[in-house]
Amino acid sequence: MEEYSIVNPTAKLTDRMARPLRDLRISVTDRCNFRCPYCMPAEIFGEKYAFLPRKEILSFEEVERLARLFVGFGVEKIRITGGEPLLRHGVSDLIARLSAIDEKLDIAMTTNGSLLPRWADSLVEAGLRRVTVSLDSLDPEIFRTMNGEKLGVERVLEGIAAAERAGLGPIKINCVVQRGVNDEGLVDLARHFHGTRHILRFIEFMDVGTRNQWQLEQVVSGREILDRIGAEMPLEPVEPGYAGEVARRWRYLDGGGEIGVITSVSSPFCGDCTRARLTTEGSLVTCLFATGGVDLRGPMRDGADDDALRELIASTWTARRDRYSEERGELLQIEGAAERRRERVEMYQVGG
Repeated sequence: MEEYSIVNPTAKLTDRMARPLRDLRISVTDRCNFRCPYCMPAEIFGEKYAFLPRKEILSFEEVERLARLFVGFGVEKIRITGGEPLLRHGVSDLIARLSAIDEKLDIAMTTNGSLLPRWADSLVEAGLRRVTVSLDSLDPEIFRTMNGEKLGVERVLEGIAAAERAGLGPIKINCVVQRGVNDEGLVDLARHFHGTRHILRFIEFMDVGTRNQWQLEQVVSGREILDRIGAEMPLEPVEPGYAGEVARRWRYLDGGGEIGVITSVSSPFCGDCTRARLTTEGSLVTCLFATGGVDLRGPMRDGADDDALRELIASTWTARRDRYSEERGELLQIEGAAERRRERVEMYQVGG
């Protein structure tokens, strides 16, 4: 793989662990209409919480400019996230801008699904190819508890149906599993989406950010999840669809589709991570568990040309050595380490 330089400004980048830069996740807003306890707990993000003022948020023109530079370095997939990205006014316009960069670019979105009935058609027209919907439980009471008592589960199911009608299927559905909160409904979720072509993915409860009161005892491992579902609907493993795929894939023996498990805690996959993240205010973050990021907005607004921005992106990625999920396991072996919480970027700032 060629090394980046001003002479060769679009060479593919690799970090200190030889991981290429292939995926870019862009948070377009820090706002959300849910208050999930593991991301934006209501006791902190109440009515008086000060979200970012508009002038501090990257404009669509700025996002497009940076995205073009990342694509030049080999990014093949862009995922729009938030907060809740559908709260950003005109987000379909951004999708259209990104689609125009390269017709081969895979553009996806992660959303809580509540606004998809209104926007799914326009998103597809703009060039959105895939959507992932967060859904932590089918139980009405548990679901409302997990989203801060904002909306009922039927609203999200309507959003999934709207996305399917618009042509966004098969849809990925993410469920964060927390022991003692929603883990008893795992099999119900699996049954509901069995045979629908949608891909249900179970995510181990992670210590993203600093506000979710994470404890290892709350983690339901991917192995336990598979055992519970497999006991009801037998499964077999599926080969990864591509290098660096986050979810480990399993399919039903009866042909009813597939599920995935994301095991950042019990079986980390840092060695294959190809993802960079761009925060709402324009910081380049190289790990979901990072303590901070590198400011791209400031230099861009101060007049930096594309070559200067490329150098900043390249120097950041080529110096990258993040492997927090692997380090977590090592730290947990040290008495008291689990209680020493370092500062980290919050999930709503980087979109998970």
